[in-house]
Amino acid sequence: MTFLHPAVIAIAVLLTVAATAGYVALQKRRADALRSAGFATLNRSGLRQHLPPALLLAALPVMLVGLARPQAEVAVPRVAGTVLLAFDASNSMSAGDVTPSRLGAAQEAAKAFVQNQPDTVDVGVLVFGDQALLTQTPTDDHAAAIAAIGRVTPGGGTSLGQAILVGLGTITGKPVSLPSPEGPAAGTQDLGYWPSATIVVFSDGEETGGPDVQAAAELAAAAGVRIQTVGVGTARGATVEVDGFQLGTALDETLLTTVAQVTGGSYQQAGDAAALAASTGSIDLRLTTEKEPIELTAPFAAAALLLLTLGGLLGVRWHGRII
Repeated sequence: MTFLHPAVIAIAVLLTVAATAGYVALQKRRADALRSAGFATLNRSGLRQHLPPALLLAALPVMLVGLARPQAEVAVPRVAGTVLLAFDASNSMSAGDVTPSRLGAAQEAAKAFVQNQPDTVDVGVLVFGDQALLTQTPTDDHAAAIAAIGRVTPGGGTSLGQAILVGLGTITGKPVSLPSPEGPAAGTQDLGYWPSATIVVFSDGEETGGPDVQAAAELAAAAGVRIQTVGVGTARGATVEVDGFQLGTALDETLLTTVAQVTGGSYQQAGDAAALAASTGSIDLRLTTEKEPIELTAPFAAAALLLLTLGGLLGVRWHGRII
């Protein structure tokens, strides 16, 4: 426990000692006065005689300690940390099997997700196609994150592995890459441990190339970073036009499910816009605890008032006076 005004504690001690000494002196003078007048000292129960004033005296230091503004630190659970929203911006995300499009529905759901986050959550935005690009560094300025989400446009292929590596580099603050087959194993790369960081991937799961996705996910798991995946699209699929050609595209859940499971995250499937919006509400961000100071002035004041009330009531009931 700490005090905003610790000097008041010394005053409380001095006043309590003085008040106690004064009470003892008062009782002695009363007894001496009775004896000098020829009266025997009344035989009262020690409890009845001294309890009411003892309660009143006890209220003094309690009240003064309250004036010292005591504070205690308590662990408060809260949602906190870093969230990277990773958007698949490949050509297939322009498919219309989810209204208005896969990417459009993902953007609206992600915006709603950001709006629901407390200021203790820093949100960043990452866009990936053949390569991955961080378009908004993690920030507690959620309006900036929402603006970055709105600027995502589709085009190119899909490299989820590259997205995970860029996301890890953003979280850890150091370049991250998978080692060559001749180099050290992926698990030996020291990225530190980041349990309060989460990567949320919005994708249709159609991978077209790039770094090994599972190896990248294992690297994230070793760093304590959880990946939550949201599948955008339908199994029946749709067609998209790329360079004058009509290409079929459908949701592939296998890769997205594997990535989530490797890192301890979960996969959410969203076959339509409403389901996609609902899926972001079930994204599990980690609860952390932070110590916050709680002022205890009110409890001390309440305790002092209770002692004063009890002391006064007992004094009047037993002796017809407070002291």
